[in-house]
Amino acid sequence: MNGAAFMKYKNWVVAGDVLNEQKYAYKITKSLEAAGYKVSGMKPGLSQEGAYPSLKEVPYDIEVLDLCINPKVGIKVVEEAKELGIDKILIQPGAESEEILDYCKRNNIEAVEGCALVELSRLKK
Repeated sequence: MNGAAFMKYKNWVVAGDVLNEQKYAYKITKSLEAAGYKVSGMKPGLSQEGAYPSLKEVPYDIEVLDLCINPKVGIKVVEEAKELGIDKILIQPGAESEEILDYCKRNNIEAVEGCALVELSRLKK
């Protein structure tokens, strides 16, 4: 599977600094939303309007997790995703690590390194 294949799924969560307009996590969340996806932001430990503190707080079934966060924090998000049965993760540039990729491989999680913004732009063509 590749990043383009993930775009057929409509229920997403973006993990990262989703409240900061300067950050890619924010831009990805807004772009997915504008393209008609059901998407929520998640920033670990932050309980604030516009961001869930954990994946388990999201009130719908998550089909794709978009990881746009420091890998040291990201591994914990990926572990929570596994607990919830989320098996598709799009890993943005800079969010990847060998630890995350190995964990996904060992736990049958489809992990793809790519960019949601690039995939969305391809859909428009």
